[in-house]
Amino acid sequence: MKFTLIYPKWEKLSGQTTFNLPPHGPVVFAASLPSYVEVSFIDENVEDIDFEQACDFVGISMMLSTQVKRGWEIAAAFRQRGKQVIFGGISTMLHAEETLQHADSVFLGESEGRMEEVFKDWGNGQLKKIYNFMAKQADISLVGPARRDLYKKHLYNHKGVQMVDLFHASRGCRFSCYPCAVSYLGGRHFRPRPLDKTLEELYAIDNNRLFIVDNSLAQNTSWETDLFKEMIPLKKKWISHTIEDDPKVLDLAAQAGAWYVYQAVYDTSDYIKERIRRYHDYGIGVEGTILLGLDNQTEDDILRLIDFLLKIDLDLAEFTILAPFPHTKAYDDLLRQGRIFDHDWNHYNAGRVVYQPKHMSPQRLQELYDYAWKAFYQEESQEEKMFKLFAQVMLKEMKDGTYRPRDRNLINKSFGKDVVRNIKV
Repeated sequence: MKFTLIYPKWEKLSGQTTFNLPPHGPVVFAASLPSYVEVSFIDENVEDIDFEQACDFVGISMMLSTQVKRGWEIAAAFRQRGKQVIFGGISTMLHAEETLQHADSVFLGESEGRMEEVFKDWGNGQLKKIYNFMAKQADISLVGPARRDLYKKHLYNHKGVQMVDLFHASRGCRFSCYPCAVSYLGGRHFRPRPLDKTLEELYAIDNNRLFIVDNSLAQNTSWETDLFKEMIPLKKKWISHTIEDDPKVLDLAAQAGAWYVYQAVYDTSDYIKERIRRYHDYGIGVEGTILLGLDNQTEDDILRLIDFLLKIDLDLAEFTILAPFPHTKAYDDLLRQGRIFDHDWNHYNAGRVVYQPKHMSPQRLQELYDYAWKAFYQEESQEEKMFKLFAQVMLKEMKDGTYRPRDRNLINKSFGKDVVRNIKV
């Protein structure tokens, strides 16, 4: 049977460098499908949907709240043509009740070991309205290599430069951050994949550049160091969320190919400043992630934070406004206090104020958000800073023999200058 899997488009934030990474969730899900299912994949962010295509069953995989309304539209178009539609993915779980109104079925939870039941029911004309596995996570050992063969890889280059493939080595998170829904989605327990299966998938990925999308790598020191030791021979270069702040761990991460990390910058403390310096000491770049609009932030606090960012040698910065996604503590608090005034999910993109901040007007918070982007990238654009990071990774690749000369030529052509020159690794 022919199954069409669709990843809906969403509107990107204005002013930011726009490029598309190959989505991870859909191809991880596709790996859990029964062997008799012939699956095709459409990422609407890089290609159009042919609603007249020959298929038997349609799946819509949604990660972001800003995708849900478009996902509902896609489902309506296929259902009008007599196709049944099942929804899954992170934002399906966050918006399950609403999505039920637009679906023949919704799948909630992790798919490994569970899709045979779904497709058997569909084949027997007995598709259930809800498949709810949220209460029990799947056996982590069942996670198979993602179906990267479904990607149209040429669509994920940026100005001809090879971007990153996405990969995960664990699920769950033992932390429970205020604005985050991960503990609801994946549980509060850290669940690493078996190391042999993790390495099997890593060796099979033909892209030398990766984004390890685990919620945090700093959850278990023994696992983290074992993973990095095993990755050293691969000579891959990778991006990740936080790495443990320990010299031995950072040294192993650097040897294993750590390229740059996403590091939350939540105050102006010396700890944050030193944290970033330690990453740089090991040749690891840092993209600061800065959340604006928390209740403990006044206008002056935000302005001081922006000034601080200009002094701590960040390679990149990404500013977001608190978005109260369903099933987070932030959503529960703001909803209970009657402070959410905008319930249009298209606006929940972390770049738009949808609630009443505690210490300022919504308009002022929006202005400070816009100012933060302009101030940080005033001297050098986001795209220029980003390609400097690419130049750094190319120099690392030159050292270990994995360099692709065409990337340097493409970067030079894009900017009209040699951004590799004088960059130290």
